[in-house]
Amino acid sequence: MSDRTLIYVVDDDDAVRDSLEALLLAEGFDVQGFGSAEAFLADGDPASADCCLLDVRMPGKDGLTLLQELDRDTATLPIIVMTGHGDVPMAVKAMKLGAVDFIEKPFDTNVMLTTIRSALQSKAANRLRSKVDPAILENLEKLTPREREVLEQLVAGRSNKEVGRQLGISPRTVEIHRSRLMEKMTAGSLAELVRMAIDAGIEPAASTSTPT
Repeated sequence: MSDRTLIYVVDDDDAVRDSLEALLLAEGFDVQGFGSAEAFLADGDPASADCCLLDVRMPGKDGLTLLQELDRDTATLPIIVMTGHGDVPMAVKAMKLGAVDFIEKPFDTNVMLTTIRSALQSKAANRLRSKVDPAILENLEKLTPREREVLEQLVAGRSNKEVGRQLGISPRTVEIHRSRLMEKMTAGSLAELVRMAIDAGIEPAASTSTPT
């Protein structure tokens, strides 16, 4: 990557920001860190950056609030949300607000770099894309009714256990359906699967049971 490629890091944890800055500088990126969403809104320039790593849980404005407040004209900035264990539902919400991917903490450095490079490579394509990839629609047609139901549950941000409760099936059965979904949709990750579904206009399933 060019050393002119600028990556923003928005995270209230100083250690995380320092670690990411060291990693990204070593890879030839320029990096600018922000300790809060407020600092990013005050001093950041989304139009000048190439990618943004955004923590979901922060004091004050959290990552979801920041995504909601960003001007839609800056939507071409690829934003990767960073989440703690168990925050996948929040990550799904973030993707519906425009994030391109999510990665769970603690993250593997190789996975982080691969995710960033993928986001950078897709930046121009995302900016120019005007319609859903026909291959996604074609793959959706291959899904069984039950697989479609599971997909709608995943778009709602529910865990395997929650999906099972909603559909009256076991978490293990949900996992099997999810694996088949990934294969039929040619998705390499849950984030990619959810992004495909959102792009294709799949609506999240409403809750049909009362949580216990």
